[in-house]
Amino acid sequence: MRGRGTRWFAAATAVAFMALVGPSVPGDALHARALPGHAVKDVVPNRVMTWNICNPCEESDLDRAAEIATYAPQVIGLQEACARDVKRIRDYLESFYGLVYHVEYGTVLQDWGRCGGVPWNPGAFGQAILSAAPMTDRVHVEYPDGGSEDRGYMAVTTTVGGEPVRVFNTHLAQRQQEAVRAEQTAVLAAAVARHDRAIVLGDFNAVPDAPELTRMWALASDTDARCHPSRAGTCEATTDWHSKFDYVFLRGFTALEHRVRLTPYSDHHMLHTDVDPA
Repeated sequence: MRGRGTRWFAAATAVAFMALVGPSVPGDALHARALPGHAVKDVVPNRVMTWNICNPCEESDLDRAAEIATYAPQVIGLQEACARDVKRIRDYLESFYGLVYHVEYGTVLQDWGRCGGVPWNPGAFGQAILSAAPMTDRVHVEYPDGGSEDRGYMAVTTTVGGEPVRVFNTHLAQRQQEAVRAEQTAVLAAAVARHDRAIVLGDFNAVPDAPELTRMWALASDTDARCHPSRAGTCEATTDWHSKFDYVFLRGFTALEHRVRLTPYSDHHMLHTDVDPA
């Protein structure tokens, strides 16, 4: 694939370039950081990740890119994402870490307050999927009732673990809107059920034993083998307020390894898992 090489060479080249050009490099590019020693060297072809990157937050897109590059999943679902931030993250992943991703957007809002732009042409806000393999058949569905803010899901067909798969990415209604989330999961579950092999990523704003998740549990399993409604107390938290709101639901895949990674760049932790086609 184009631009691949090793990530260490790419990062070293970026640092050398910045040393030469100094302050003429704009914005975030002045602050590229080396990856930790445990970082993987290239995209992990059977790894998927979900991450609510927090908006509004004042975090650097280059820092977000470095967090993703540390684990280098094949597919990443982002929530609370401005289209312009996702583009920068994708560009930084390639420029500084040698990781080439395709991107598809599933935005549900044009939000000047969150995403800048100008009042008559605000920035796009919602979900996005980055994939190391090409994506096809993108759909974007806005839920009939978003609750206090428009919400929806997006879906693409891509490759994970060498197998074609339908990948969904969603962000359900905010907390204390259980009835709205139940309606949203009914819409989502109906779409997921049409596929024998599917991966569902997202921020569901609900704990595992919440009634509104019943339809999802009937279709798919969580990547955390300990986590299901009857054992909700054993599920690993994915937020700063010590609740599990973020999920990777698997249908037609089994989980090999499940990790929650704390990050200073969002109030949601990064959740990634390595999977095996069933």
